[in-house]
Amino acid sequence: MRLTLLVSVAVMALTAGPVIAQQADAARLNEHVRVLASDEFEGRGVATPGEQRTVDYIVGQFQALGLEPGGPDGQWVQTAQLGRTRQDGPATITVNAGGASRALQRGPDLLVSSDRPVDRITVTDAEVVFAGYGVSAPERGWDDFKGMDLRGKVLLVIVNDPDFGAPEGHPVAGRFDGNAMTFYGRWTYKFQEAARQGAAAVLVIHDTAGAGYGWSVLEGSSTAPKFDIVRADPDAERVPAQGWIQGPVAEQLFRDAGLDYAALREAARTPGFAPVALTGVTMSIDFGQTADRIESRNVLARIPGAGHPDETVLYGAHWDAYGRATPVGDDDIYNGAVDNATGVAGLIELARLFKAGSPPDRSVVFAAWTAEEAGLLGAEYYAANPVWPLETTVANINMDSFLPGAEVSPQIVVMGAGKSGTDAWLERRATEQGRTLIPDPAPQAGGFYRSDHFPLAKMGVPALFGAAGFTGHNAASRDYVANRYHKPSDEWTSDWVMDAAAVDVNLLYLVGRDLADSRAWPAWNAGAEFEAARAASAAARE
Repeated sequence: MRLTLLVSVAVMALTAGPVIAQQADAARLNEHVRVLASDEFEGRGVATPGEQRTVDYIVGQFQALGLEPGGPDGQWVQTAQLGRTRQDGPATITVNAGGASRALQRGPDLLVSSDRPVDRITVTDAEVVFAGYGVSAPERGWDDFKGMDLRGKVLLVIVNDPDFGAPEGHPVAGRFDGNAMTFYGRWTYKFQEAARQGAAAVLVIHDTAGAGYGWSVLEGSSTAPKFDIVRADPDAERVPAQGWIQGPVAEQLFRDAGLDYAALREAARTPGFAPVALTGVTMSIDFGQTADRIESRNVLARIPGAGHPDETVLYGAHWDAYGRATPVGDDDIYNGAVDNATGVAGLIELARLFKAGSPPDRSVVFAAWTAEEAGLLGAEYYAANPVWPLETTVANINMDSFLPGAEVSPQIVVMGAGKSGTDAWLERRATEQGRTLIPDPAPQAGGFYRSDHFPLAKMGVPALFGAAGFTGHNAASRDYVANRYHKPSDEWTSDWVMDAAAVDVNLLYLVGRDLADSRAWPAWNAGAEFEAARAASAAARE
């Protein structure tokens, strides 16, 4: 029996309402993943030969489907200007405590890099200060810095938010949305805030529960090039040295200073916490890097709306993985099959479904973003330089990883559940398939803030990020996260099938089609952190 027929049967079995004429094709999805995740594409690294092959492939698929270019000036791509830094030689990291000196190793003990466009980073005998969670959030009544002069210091900060893991009834419980990570819990925020404080370096204290992933995930990708948007004043906006430190290694630094880390960690959960110097402990960091500017590309395709072409429904998926990085065994290609060749395959298949149907009333744009793994930079660049106005972008439907397999999950995880009215649009179509929506089962990992819809959400665009296979109760999901996520083992194999993913893609097609044929404007719910940004452009949607 043909795979496409199997998918149609699966959809018909799940769907209570009428079956649409177009159906997502599992075989097509699988073939796109096979190609994009092949060794020939070298892990789809930004600014590598793999990028050129990837961009050429995606553009070729959109052209073959008969879509229009969606980039600036009628182009298929939007060029993003990025800064790049790469390790150049070993790092020398030394701790001095009580008159004794010891070396720490980059990799096993801590990870350090820099986004500043310089060839050498040197921090000499800097005082070490514990800055709690490294958060300044006036709207939540929180300030971990208390006006202390932290210029030139090495800051140690805890991963995640102050209320992560707080027991029920704790005074801080719920201050930062409980176990659901906010943007303040993200390492990217902590790096940026340390720069605003004038620190010489910031190290996030790692623990697997708070970070949402083990040390091996960080270490494995640490040798890959680092990218950032080109900034007007990188010295003001980027701390010289930034990275992570193993929990036990950090605890030893506290012991060196005669401090109890467990007690200080608990104290950091109170609004009255102030930074604590690790008296008698200094750290020196020295490493070389190459720094240059490169261009990378977002791929954009468009189907113009028949009735309201100036209004846009946006689908997005990032095309990049980690390219070639730290070998695991003899394999140094991080193929990124699930993350995120599957999302790009879904993007191409959605374009085919829309093109096969009647023209939508609103325009539909399909964006394959660059440099997501480097910090959502392709989407960040688009948010700062939109090709299609963000004020009249109806919603951004994000696709970041579909699991292979034939079993259709009865549950769909919604990252950021409850934040916007897009949930209702998804729920209606999911209910027709006999499926239910559930919130993120691992909110402490901050999944909503770690994918490409987030830069546009900050600008006010309502976001929808459903991840059907990643329920937390699914053995395949747990196995993927534990054994293949961001590793060379995230590879396509010949036993893959994409039956379940095809059902999910079909669902997202129905939701996007509903939005594209509607006159409605989904909004952020009251209290969502992006509500004010969207309200500021309300006049453009009247």
